[in-house]
Amino acid sequence: MSSEKPRLILTLGDPAGIGSELVARLLSDPEAREAADVLIVGDEAELQDGMAIAGSSFDYRRVSDAAALNDDPDQPLFVNIGKEGREWARAEATSAGGQHCLATLGFGLDMVAKGAADALVFAPLNKASLHAAGMTQSDELHWFADRLGHNGSVSEINVMEGLWTSRVTSHVALRDVADLITEDKIIEATRLIHDALIAGGNAHPRIGVCGLNPHNGDNGNFGTEEIDIIIPAVERAKALGLPVEGPYPSDTIFLKAVAKELDAIVTLYHDQGQIAIKLLGFWQGVTVQGGLPVPITTPAHGTAFDIRGAGKANPGPMRAAWNIACEMGMRRRQTQNIIKVD
Repeated sequence: MSSEKPRLILTLGDPAGIGSELVARLLSDPEAREAADVLIVGDEAELQDGMAIAGSSFDYRRVSDAAALNDDPDQPLFVNIGKEGREWARAEATSAGGQHCLATLGFGLDMVAKGAADALVFAPLNKASLHAAGMTQSDELHWFADRLGHNGSVSEINVMEGLWTSRVTSHVALRDVADLITEDKIIEATRLIHDALIAGGNAHPRIGVCGLNPHNGDNGNFGTEEIDIIIPAVERAKALGLPVEGPYPSDTIFLKAVAKELDAIVTLYHDQGQIAIKLLGFWQGVTVQGGLPVPITTPAHGTAFDIRGAGKANPGPMRAAWNIACEMGMRRRQTQNIIKVD
């Protein structure tokens, strides 16, 4: 087995969306193929369809499992999970598409968890399809955690051209955010993004924390969360050795990131970071499934039903997700972080 390249599992995503087109564009690039040994997981007819839409193709070899990655393959490998000759619904959320995604993700996750591969990259999913298929968790991140038996903190980490953001709260109503913010949660979100940055190759990350209220609460005139919770959390995090500063007002902290004064920002709620990072570069965004014991990345955008089949899918975020997975997977290989999956 070669130690020079990471071994990645790559799933095609929801067959109703642009995933197979993105994979075709990604792996038709010799530079991307050279960066890792890869096992593609999905429906073979769907992969062929994606190649036709993209007008790009690559050679691959069909295998039965991830063991062939140990043989230093000179081309991508493919495991067919779909049913031969199946016709998929296009540009719509369906339970069949969701079931297929869960099957491919489960296969890939198990391969990475047991060490047959180093990281998982998945093309865009559709949460409505996943829930229609019976997924009871709020999102795929928590589905991954449950399948791995992981009880620690998890959070989506969004990455855009070197800027990483994590969240103290995520998919909750805005009216509930203030009551959900605690010192421990802020410290955990800071530790989570710090560890992810280290795994992603940044040996000395600089992390800033957002304030919650306008002008950081203006010394308590516009809210006291900064005084009561956020500042004490930042001081505790520093005492623990985390390279963190703040809080900074949320309407200026991203200017510090653009000026390269920060590598990462801990946000307090979903849109506090998402609006800013998507304005900075929506078509370069990557989501890292933070806090899990295995590296998992995906493009930050969705299945793009509106352009499915049009040959217009932008491969930039898919390539960025691939690059991060290569880095994180290689570092995991070096530390041999393998877990048991029930």
